[in-house]
Amino acid sequence: MSSTAERHAHLDGLAVTLLVSCSLLWGLNQVAAKVAMVEVPPLTQAAVRSLGAAALVALWARLRGVPLFGRDGSLRGGLLAGALFGAEFAFIFGGLALTTASRMVVFMYLAPFIVAMGMPFVAPGERLRPVQWVGLVLAFSGVAAAFAEGLSASSAPGQWIGDAMGVAAACLWGAATLVIRGSRLTSVSPEKTLAYQLAVSGVLLGLAAAGLEHAPQQLSNLSIASLGFQTVIVSFASYLVWFWLIRHYPATRLASFTLLTPVFGLFFGVWLLDEPLTGRLLLALATVAAGIFLVNRR
Repeated sequence: MSSTAERHAHLDGLAVTLLVSCSLLWGLNQVAAKVAMVEVPPLTQAAVRSLGAAALVALWARLRGVPLFGRDGSLRGGLLAGALFGAEFAFIFGGLALTTASRMVVFMYLAPFIVAMGMPFVAPGERLRPVQWVGLVLAFSGVAAAFAEGLSASSAPGQWIGDAMGVAAACLWGAATLVIRGSRLTSVSPEKTLAYQLAVSGVLLGLAAAGLEHAPQQLSNLSIASLGFQTVIVSFASYLVWFWLIRHYPATRLASFTLLTPVFGLFFGVWLLDEPLTGRLLLALATVAAGIFLVNRR
C-alpha cells in the first residue's frame, strides 16, 4: 500500500471495507486467543505473536525497500507507543485468564471513547460534534446490551480483576492511538510504526513471560493454528492496515468502527464455541450501524 501521507476528511469505500475486515479478524482473534490459552500461557502467547509479527514486518519492509532504521525523530514516540502496546496486550491476555472473552471485549472497547476525548488535544480539527457523540454512545450502548446477559451472571472468583484489566487495556489502546497521531509516527511509514509496536512489545512481553510463566509443555495443532493466525493475519497484516488507516483518515471515526469487533466476536463465539444467539445481539447490530452512520455523516 502507498506510503504517501495524503489525508482524507471522511471515510471512503476503501477505508470502510478495510475497517470491517479488520474488525472481523479482531473479533475472531478473541476466540483464537482463548482457545490457545489452554496450552500457551497468556504472556508467552502475546510475546510469540508480537515477535513473530515483528520479523514478518521487517521482511516485508526489506522486500518493499521501506527503511526502518533511518533517523527521523520517531524513536521517542515509537518506544512509548510500543510500551503502551505491550502493556495493553499484557492486560488483555492476562485478563482473559480471569474473565470471559465476552466480558473482556466489552470493557476493552471503551477505547474509542478514550480516543474521542483525547483527540482534540492532539488534532483540534477532529473534535466530535454533539450528534457524533450521540452516535458513539449509541453504538457502544448497543454493544454493551449484546453482552448484558453475561455481565449479569454471577461472578467467578477473580473475575472482577479480569474486568478491570479489560478497562486498563482500553485506556492503553486509546493512549497508543493518540501517541501515534500526536508524534512523529504520523509521518513515518505504517511498516515502521508497526515495527516499533511489535518489536518493543515483544521484547517486554517476552521478558515478563520468562520471569512469570513456564514454557508450554506441548502444542496441539489447534494451538499452533491459533498462534499462526494471531501472528500472521492479525498482528502482521491487520495491524499494518490499521496503522495505514490512522495515517490517512480521522482517528475518531476509525475508532467508532472498531465497535463492530465485539459483535463479530460474539458471532464467532456462537459459531465456533456454540454460544447462544440472542435478540440482544441483533439489537446491537442495529444500534452499532446507526451509531456508525451518525459518527461518519458529513
